[in-house]
Amino acid sequence: MKNLLRKIYNKWKFFKANIFPSYFISSPFWSSIYYLFFSSEFRRETHAVLSGRVKHLKDAKKAKSSFYTLIRNIHRIEKGLLMRPRREVFATEFIKETVDNFETLFEPLKCTIDSQMKWAYDVLSEYFKVTGSHIIVDRQRERFKNIIMAFTQDGVTSIPYFRLEKNRPDITYDDFYKLTKFRRSVRWFLNKRVPHDLIDKAILAANQSPSACNRQPFEYRIIDDPELLNTVVNIPMGIKGYQNNVPAIVVVVGNLDAYFAEQDRHVIYVDASLANMSFMLALETLGLASCSINWPDIEALESRMEKALKLEKYQRPIMCMAVGFPDPEGMVAYSEKRDIDLLRKYN
Repeated sequence: MKNLLRKIYNKWKFFKANIFPSYFISSPFWSSIYYLFFSSEFRRETHAVLSGRVKHLKDAKKAKSSFYTLIRNIHRIEKGLLMRPRREVFATEFIKETVDNFETLFEPLKCTIDSQMKWAYDVLSEYFKVTGSHIIVDRQRERFKNIIMAFTQDGVTSIPYFRLEKNRPDITYDDFYKLTKFRRSVRWFLNKRVPHDLIDKAILAANQSPSACNRQPFEYRIIDDPELLNTVVNIPMGIKGYQNNVPAIVVVVGNLDAYFAEQDRHVIYVDASLANMSFMLALETLGLASCSINWPDIEALESRMEKALKLEKYQRPIMCMAVGFPDPEGMVAYSEKRDIDLLRKYN
């Protein structure tokens, strides 16, 4: 009886995975029906996306502010400031929301303002300085003056600027290309602790990567505590065989509460990937090496990582990276890349 039930179950699994899908591809609606009743592969993602959206809305309602909304709007104003020609009046549809968020977030900071709030302050100051008279803008201009009355700042303002050739770093393409070829996934590391200040430097470089509306919806979890490291390093499948040789593992986590709508759900992966490549190249300049570790969307592994890192429901692991000082006696894969003719098409 057990064998018979097992055969029936296996046939059902095969049918569901290989035969059923072809009956549900005629439209997005039927595809949704398939994933609703016959597959749970997207269930965790949809839960995370909805959890992030709800948290975003709750934060905005409860505190009357959202840091992610402020950052997004400030970036939108920046783009308005650098337009050619620049409109005399712009951003009227969201300037009140921006000042609302700035006021709530600025109030407890006052003179201990951080770099991104300073950026928001500078951009808003420039906006109100150059924007023409308009009933909505004038009202918010007056509010902004009252909010910042007690704040003074020194130094360079964080507003749109002209790129100057004299500030271009002296790095040739040949040198950069050599670095990209030198960087390869390293799986053998010295038994040596990775200094936190070096990892922080690499993260600072990664943080300069482009991000949609400058929201930077990700964070780096660096795991080097022996007990936690032993737990986390054994979760990804792609690390088997060298997991006991890893002195530190980095888990990049996406924050879906950065978005007010499902349309942006994929941006955590795009923005984090842009940053991660800079992170890995920066590590190489600091004498460190890395290995990016495949992280497929497997429910059992997602659950283990969520538990190990105490993640919120709206947070998703994006990728893992082993980091350490490379062992000179350990080999790396050659990993020949595709020819350029297979990579690009013009027009």
